[in-house]
Amino acid sequence: MEVGEQRVRLIAGTLGGRRISAPRGTATRPTSDRVREAVFSALETLDAFDGATVLDAFAGSGALGLEALSRGAAYVTFVDSSAQAASVVRSNIESLGVQSSATVVSGDVNGLASRAALPGAPFSLLFLDPPYKLDKFKVRRLIESLVESGGLTAETLVVWEHATSTTIEWPEGLAPVRDKRYGDTTVSIARYEEGEVR
Repeated sequence: MEVGEQRVRLIAGTLGGRRISAPRGTATRPTSDRVREAVFSALETLDAFDGATVLDAFAGSGALGLEALSRGAAYVTFVDSSAQAASVVRSNIESLGVQSSATVVSGDVNGLASRAALPGAPFSLLFLDPPYKLDKFKVRRLIESLVESGGLTAETLVVWEHATSTTIEWPEGLAPVRDKRYGDTTVSIARYEEGEVR
C-alpha cells in the first residue's frame, strides 16, 4: 500500500472482509462503511442482488459495485470520468479476481448513456454516488438518458447518494422507495416503473 492510499473494506458476501484501494486526493469521497452497510441491508430486503446487472455510475473506488458483486450480482459496469479512478477500479477488480464479472469505462457517464454506449445494459441496479458539487440536474438527466436508451430494466432500483442539503426530484416513472439521512449524507432509493419518463 502506498503512503496516503485510502483503503475501503467490503462488508459482506463472498468478498466480505477484503480491502480495496480508493483513489488518493480529495476528488473521491468513498461512502462510509456505516452508510454502505445500511444501504446494502436495505437493498437486501428489496432482493436487489441475485443475478443483477449493475451500473456504478460514478465509481470512485468501485466499492458500491464490488459490494454488489460480493452479494450476488452477476455483472457490474463501472464508469468514472477520472482516468486515475478507473485505473484504481481495474486494479481492485484484478486483486479480487472478478475480471469476468466486470467492465471499467473511463469517460463521461452522461455522454455514454445518451449514446447507448454503456456495456452491460440494461441494468437492474443503478448506483449514483456523484461528487456532491455535481449539478443534480445532470444526475437526473443521466437517469432520463438511461430510460430513453433502454438502459434500465422494468423494475430497476436506483440508489442516489447526495448531500442532505440537496433536495432531489426523481424523473417521472421512478417511484420513491426509501430516503434515509446519515448526517450530511442522504441516500434515496427509487424503483423504475417502465413507461415514459419526462
